[in-house]
Amino acid sequence: GAVMLLAAVAGAGVLVAWLAAPGADPFLEEAPPVTGAPVAPLVAPNPADMGPYQVAHLCYGSGTDRHRPEYGPNVALKTDSVDASSFIEPSPSRLGMWARRKYWGFEPNSLPLNARVWYPKDNGLFPLVLIVHGNHQMDEFSDPGYAYLGELLASRGFIVASVDENFLNRSWFGNLGEENGARSWLLLKHLELWRHWNETEENPFHQKVDLSNIALIGHSRGGEAIVHAAAFNRLTHHPDNANVPFHFGFHIKTLIALAPTDGLYRPRGVPVPLRDVNYLVLQGSHDGDLGCFAGAGTYRRAVFTTGEYRMKAALYIYRANHGQFNTVWGTNDRRPPLRYVLRRGSLLAGEDQRTIAKVYISAFLHATLGGAPEYIALFRDHRRAADWLPRTIYVSRFQDSEFRPITDFDRRAEVTETTMPGGTQRGEHLALWEQREMVARSGIPLGDHAVVLGWNTADRPADVAAPAPSYTVTLPDVLPLGWMLDDQMAVSFSLADTGQRCRPAGSNLADS
Repeated sequence: GAVMLLAAVAGAGVLVAWLAAPGADPFLEEAPPVTGAPVAPLVAPNPADMGPYQVAHLCYGSGTDRHRPEYGPNVALKTDSVDASSFIEPSPSRLGMWARRKYWGFEPNSLPLNARVWYPKDNGLFPLVLIVHGNHQMDEFSDPGYAYLGELLASRGFIVASVDENFLNRSWFGNLGEENGARSWLLLKHLELWRHWNETEENPFHQKVDLSNIALIGHSRGGEAIVHAAAFNRLTHHPDNANVPFHFGFHIKTLIALAPTDGLYRPRGVPVPLRDVNYLVLQGSHDGDLGCFAGAGTYRRAVFTTGEYRMKAALYIYRANHGQFNTVWGTNDRRPPLRYVLRRGSLLAGEDQRTIAKVYISAFLHATLGGAPEYIALFRDHRRAADWLPRTIYVSRFQDSEFRPITDFDRRAEVTETTMPGGTQRGEHLALWEQREMVARSGIPLGDHAVVLGWNTADRPADVAAPAPSYTVTLPDVLPLGWMLDDQMAVSFSLADTGQRCRPAGSNLADS
């Protein structure tokens, strides 16, 4: 009996040690060395370096918070509550709702407007940036986790507010219910505060906020919420409840999403369009919360319809996870018990992941709100910022309002017609030629299409000459008006290996 007890204790100890260890990943790849012609570095200051402004900090909020004095008796600016009951479908769990009410002391009809603010001490007119977290444990407060961005951006001439929406997050009794629309609406109610304060003489932000230059940054569900906020901002009424009028109309120019969700909330059951706003999305390859690059769908839906210059960019970061964009969340992308089996030893260091965020977020804000177009080149080619970025593998996409699609395979059933009227595309001597919707690694459809081509040469006799397989895109003789081509324009192709093998000719073997 004693031997069995000792064996059980030893086994338990080994299990606890294994669960506590960060783990290792045998499949990690090293960042490949840069080959080919050298890439000229950007001629610009490192956007992740602290700027010339002295930074001040304060909190605004209800003044009645039970758990955080910065939103309770120590609050600098007191705000009124707002009624979000039209945007929240309460949880069916009575126990869960009771626990929330007991913890927070309020219900959806009286949500607070709380935020931490970093701003330049100097006089001047500064762009406004709101940051919003996603769905974490509600009593592990998420809003302090972006202080590294607030301090950096304020030193570089932005007013930054990290918005508190922890009361919408999950508790030990589960999620609130359908609350994603409320996350977006609350951001716009915060912007109403800023508009009022900018017009109020006794307020410390009087005539200090450049309301013609507003950006929203969101992480996880917050990264989806900013897209809905931009859509609500244009509307006159709530799309799912026309009895709720909207009177927003802010100049939201830029959205930045960190590991965002997409499609958790679909107003009127359709994906949210993103029109005429700059968009940047960052996603980690080792995200233990999301099963795919969900923000790629939002990136695809972002379109530009006016003559004003705008851009969108996406960055996929090898070994970055979901949580380390927030210093509170860290490496634990899953709640217990699943968090204990994550291989955290394979992740980038938290400081490295946040350095990438600082470089890209600061550069994007300077390029889109701060009048610094020299940073645009970073989003075309990350190698231009190699001296600023940690060593890992980066995969990026970029489009701007000057991009003109020749063929995107999305809108035409006729496979020989290009997206551009008058063009043709044709495959010859191919074993496979079809258009498919692309899917994420978890099999989730992305709503984006590609042409898939395959050919066989290995099964041909060596002495038999065979025509070469080809795929040809032919432009029309006359290009559309308004393309404004010049010697700076280039033709861009997006190519990838599917990892599949074509069937040998005459074989009934399935693809592998």
